[in-house]
Amino acid sequence: MAQNAHFTNSGTIEFEKSINMYAIIKKMINKDNETYLNQAFEQYKKTQPQFKKMKSIMTFADKKILYTPQPEESTGNSFFGSSPINTQINTIATDLATSSSITQKKIFEELFLVKDSVRKITWKITDEFREVAGFNCRRANAVVMDSIYVVAFYTEEIPVSGGPESFTGLPGMILGVALPHDNTTWFATKVTDVGIPSAKLAPPTKGKPVNNKTLRTTLEAATGDWGSESKLILKAALL
Repeated sequence: MAQNAHFTNSGTIEFEKSINMYAIIKKMINKDNETYLNQAFEQYKKTQPQFKKMKSIMTFADKKILYTPQPEESTGNSFFGSSPINTQINTIATDLATSSSITQKKIFEELFLVKDSVRKITWKITDEFREVAGFNCRRANAVVMDSIYVVAFYTEEIPVSGGPESFTGLPGMILGVALPHDNTTWFATKVTDVGIPSAKLAPPTKGKPVNNKTLRTTLEAATGDWGSESKLILKAALL
């Protein structure tokens, strides 16, 4: 059977990101803002679904990966505007051969180009399995950014150590990611096995040049007095 097994080394993967907006908004409500925020939340629930869903496409070949968000359809949702909390801000080019990445981040109206090494994640592989997009996937757990608990599902049938956003480092492609305490998931919906020309893996080039450390310092200074929303924005922007 192993002799007849087929492994996908290049192609495209379509992902769907899902955010539990009701849960996110509830986390923002406190005694200082509950008077107006509870009212805004009730109005939001009348016009918007609980889960916001967004699409992205990952292209991969020759140990290079390009992760690109797809344009969103307007839903009239203005609760967070263009905040990183409820939008997809990252276009990420990852070079697994050099363990480096180039990320174009649009944070509100500013565009950054983050050049740095690939995030190092210490995964704990489990004996749990589930099917994602037709592939048998194994579960692994980790903690990133000191406090974000991550559950990932990867398949060895795609022997590329990549994944959506900046999640990498497992012995196969990550087809599913869940942040249980942060109410967000990414799951593959379709995998296409096809040759990819190098031109389609070109990294983004526009944006203010920074590295991850500089970006964090910049964002912390800009959002320091934004109250309960600041922590959520920083998490979303730096993930």
